[in-house]
Amino acid sequence: MAPFKALELEYPIIDSNFQTFCASHGILSVEDFLIHDLYELAAFAKQQPTSDKLEQGINQILSIIDAQHQPWVNGMELLEDALHRKHVIPTGCEGVDLLLGGGLHEGQLTELVGPSSSGKTQVCLLAASYLASKHMGTVVYLDTGNSFSTQRIAEFVGRFSNHVFSQAGQRNFQKVMNNILCHSVFDIFTMFNVLHQLEFNLKSQLQKGGQDVL
Repeated sequence: MAPFKALELEYPIIDSNFQTFCASHGILSVEDFLIHDLYELAAFAKQQPTSDKLEQGINQILSIIDAQHQPWVNGMELLEDALHRKHVIPTGCEGVDLLLGGGLHEGQLTELVGPSSSGKTQVCLLAASYLASKHMGTVVYLDTGNSFSTQRIAEFVGRFSNHVFSQAGQRNFQKVMNNILCHSVFDIFTMFNVLHQLEFNLKSQLQKGGQDVL
């Protein structure tokens, strides 16, 4: 958001007097205004000879801030948006899906938190196996702990297909593994490189109309 000086032409009430008053309290921009105690600022404004104009200026800044945000929505509207507008992708684990409200929500970041050996990696491997097997999209798996296990993937795929050791089961497993792209990431620089490359590949794939990447 712009400094107050840049707003003066469009909003005359934010004049030099208002800017000087705000500057005396360390407020030079809308960002500064947001983190300041507005009740305290309004109380100081009332003590000034031009209190009416200062209060109008404060209200004007609040109106500018409100205009930058989407209108308020109630709980039912949020629920409707979650149910009907967001694509929910199941993980393959009914318990986890129940906790997540149906599964992984497209366009959102889902964070799993827990102590060591609590099953976080297993949930990720299960979700990767399920998505690659059922949805036949490409899964990008960023392995930060050298914990990616093809053996666990094979076990999960076997549960889904019910024919682990048959030729059909082996073909299905190979197809799933081809649809999981695993990158070993051990530092932030490698992470950024992988993400930038992924962004480039996604844009190219969208232009070509390729399969989904999950």
